[in-house]
Formats: sequence, structure tokens, C-alpha cells
Amino acid sequence: MSGGFSAEWLSLREPYDLAARNDVVLGAVADAFAGRVSIAVVDLACGTGATLRAISGRLSPRQHWRLVDNDLGLLARAAALGKPPDINVLTRPIDLVCDLELALEAPLDLITASALFDLVSSEWLDRFVIEAAARRLPIYAALTFDGRISLEPSEAFDQEIVTAFKAHQRSDKGFGPALGPTAAARAAERFAHVGYVVAEGRSDWLLESKDAKIQNAVFSAWAELNTLTLPPDVIAKWLALRRTHVAESRSRLSIGHADMFARPMGRR
Repeated sequence: MSGGFSAEWLSLREPYDLAARNDVVLGAVADAFAGRVSIAVVDLACGTGATLRAISGRLSPRQHWRLVDNDLGLLARAAALGKPPDINVLTRPIDLVCDLELALEAPLDLITASALFDLVSSEWLDRFVIEAAARRLPIYAALTFDGRISLEPSEAFDQEIVTAFKAHQRSDKGFGPALGPTAAARAAERFAHVGYVVAEGRSDWLLESKDAKIQNAVFSAWAELNTLTLPPDVIAKWLALRRTHVAESRSRLSIGHADMFARPMGRR
């Protein structure tokens, strides 16, 4: 799910992303680079560097990371993060729409991206697949929203709100009309088509009563969507009910994501 891009939102969601990342897919990444003394990684749309923090412990001791984003504020936060001494970090402001090829400049061993593919268009994804395949680079793409959402307890207008959110996920995020919930399946299919071996696994957010802050943030964001067609008073009543369920420790929210590790056939 891609709920926003502020540093505050990214900080709020980071521990839930970390808990959700699929361990089998991460194991496939680690196995692909087992025995390597060093590794060079580019993280696309890096935000504040959460992917580095999440997976660096699974990779070679010596690591060189290129963190790419078009938000200078987020890059500054990423540059300031604490890191082990053997990890070298370079931040680069790059617009992935215009300058994808620049982001993939050698030397590189691995491309990573988290919560990105559901934001991009089919055309951009095809371009990315071609560029990665031309360089024979493996890709670890995590936390791609895949359309599965479950709400407990159920309330009137849940379906209308969720439908509006999914429609919003298909709107233009700067890359053209976004793939939204279809992105995970599309990415796996396209990489398989160009001869990659693809490992896939779920990375769902499972939010319980103790996760009140992020549940309320999600519900508030949904209530503000410009794709909603419900009357404002209906939306306000729905939001109040959902907040009441959270406050009374009854609310359960599951948001489906998918992780993928795609590597060129024949490459460890």
C-alpha cells in the first residue's frame, strides 16, 4: 500500500513493513549473493532508506548502496541514518520517470524497490524490465499493494470506501496511470517473460488493536480520497465508526502486499 510520501508517514509505516517482508523471498535474495565479499545495490524511490535498514543484514559484509529518490528532504534523512561501518551510502536525486537509465548506471549487483511498483504505469514497468534485463540485474521488489483488504468489524460503506481507494491506486502518481493492485502480478509475469526466475510471497500488513495510530492514519487517508462519491456526512459517519472500533480495541485491518525476487536464469 502506498499511503503517502511524507517522512512522518514513512516513519510510521516502517516497522509494519519490516514485520511484513516475506522471509522466504528475503532468503532467496540472501542465497543469490551467498559467499560474496561485497555487493553494490541501488534502491529506487528509497524514501528515508528503510529498505537498506531492512535487508542489509542479509547481504555481504561490504555493501555499497546508491539511494535514489526525487525528494531532497527524504534523501537528506536517508543520508543521516545510522549504518554499520562496512556500508557505503551515496544518495542521488533522480527523477525515475525521466532518468531511469541514470539510476541504473554500473557498477551494480542488485536493484531494490519497496512500495513502488503499484505506483508506476504499465509502460514504465515494461521499460524498467527491459533495462534491468539488458544489464542482467536481479530485482528485489517488496511491499507491492495487491488489492486484498479485510476490515473487522464490518460496517456499512466499507466496500465503497475500499473501492474508492483501489481506484485511487490506479490514478496517475507521476508515471502515468498506475498499475495499482495489478502491479505485483504484472511485474512477475513480465520478468518471467524475459527469462527471469521469480520467487514470490505475501507481505501483508496485519494490524491489530495495538496498532491504533497507523489504523487511524489509514482510515483518515481513505476518507479524504478524491475518488469517493459518497456524501460528506456519510463519509464522516463511517470514519467516526471506524475510529470508535480502533479506540475500543475491536478493529482489525489487513492490507495485502506481495514481495518478489527476480533474477536472470542461470545467475546465482
